[in-house]
Amino acid sequence: MSLNDLFDPDSIAVIGASKTPGKLGNDAMANAKEFDGPVYPVNPSGDGSVYGYDFVESVADTDADLALCCVPGPVTPEVIEECGEAGVGAAVVFAGGFAEAGGQGIELQADVQSIAEEYDIAVLGPNTAGHIIPHRHLFSSFVPGFDEIDSGDVAIAAQSGGVGVTATFQLDREGYGTAGMYGLGNRVNTDFDEVIPMLDDDSEVDAIALHIEGTDQIDSVIEAVEAASTPVVALKSGNEMEEFVQAHTAAPIQESERYERPFTNGGAVMADSLTELLDASRVLAQCPQADGPNVGLVTAQAGPGIMMADYLDERGVNFPELTEDTRERLDDILPGFTYDRNPVDTGRPMPEFGDVIDAVGRDDNVDIVLVYEIFEHSLGYPVEELEQLTADIDKPVVFTVAGPDAALSDDRDRMEDLGVATFDSPERGAYAASVLAETSR
Repeated sequence: MSLNDLFDPDSIAVIGASKTPGKLGNDAMANAKEFDGPVYPVNPSGDGSVYGYDFVESVADTDADLALCCVPGPVTPEVIEECGEAGVGAAVVFAGGFAEAGGQGIELQADVQSIAEEYDIAVLGPNTAGHIIPHRHLFSSFVPGFDEIDSGDVAIAAQSGGVGVTATFQLDREGYGTAGMYGLGNRVNTDFDEVIPMLDDDSEVDAIALHIEGTDQIDSVIEAVEAASTPVVALKSGNEMEEFVQAHTAAPIQESERYERPFTNGGAVMADSLTELLDASRVLAQCPQADGPNVGLVTAQAGPGIMMADYLDERGVNFPELTEDTRERLDDILPGFTYDRNPVDTGRPMPEFGDVIDAVGRDDNVDIVLVYEIFEHSLGYPVEELEQLTADIDKPVVFTVAGPDAALSDDRDRMEDLGVATFDSPERGAYAASVLAETSR
């Protein structure tokens, strides 16, 4: 079985396509119409066209290699068999009522799996929100608004479609797109261990974010994480409430500890929340790898700086002494009421704030530069100084911003373009720096 038709199809069939707004087959077509290649709305009862595409009676009347199955669960095996006879190589099954429902649902999923294996079809799902790959204009989902998601550098592989959807829209709200979102659902024959290597090979993917409830392929998943050269961050949920978890994606109950040690030994990061999952993925995607765990913290406001220092200290992150050359340079820049050790605090934003960051960033004892500054209209952020600094040093720079979003957005975008990862609260910035420190060891 190959996942090529799932990741990079030439043509798409939407089986169960509909003209009726609000129906699954209409929502799927609304997203699929953004695809650059042929799209075939398949419905024997269809008349005319939908979104400019003429209905066809059967998938056999298409040359599709990816099928989006917008049909009820009980008829899904029949549809998968029709896809196999038509030469379709991959299918997305949105319907629920399979293994997660128990009883006949287990038999229904077994039928889908057997037919998919017979025809060598890669099935995403069932019980999935689908997948999107914005840089390929592929939006294989029924979720409204997914066709407006921009490309980014973090790919999300989520066992829960709801988690994948939530993560995608959170990245979108914060000004980032995604390199892909894959809702694995019940994982009939496409599990994490198949998806991770494909994402690792995708040049558009700079970090892989995993949401895991549980999988019978745990050893293969661990091997895939260990083999990946792309940074991996994982969030494990579903540690309790066995009946609730199994009624969701038919996942086996597995405690976080079963994943944590092998994942971290394999170079992955374990997150404790969805926001941590995305923040860790984003900072690893954007920033160069740190040579060590030593953080140089520069703040223009002592209160948030102390919070960040506390957060990092509790996680064992180092605050090295600055070199004598750096201290002398800071003494020339800073007024006497400031704190010029490490952390370095300027008291408030100042025209020379960029020079302070530059001095700390060039210090030989500093591996990671972490900054907190409130935006001031008269000063803006020190983008020019950061541009020169990031060009001269190969160190990660994390900048925590505060201020009116409309006012600071241009400078924030410019910093992001330089590879400076930006965050909007002291805890998120400190967490990102802790991830860089952890992955340097």
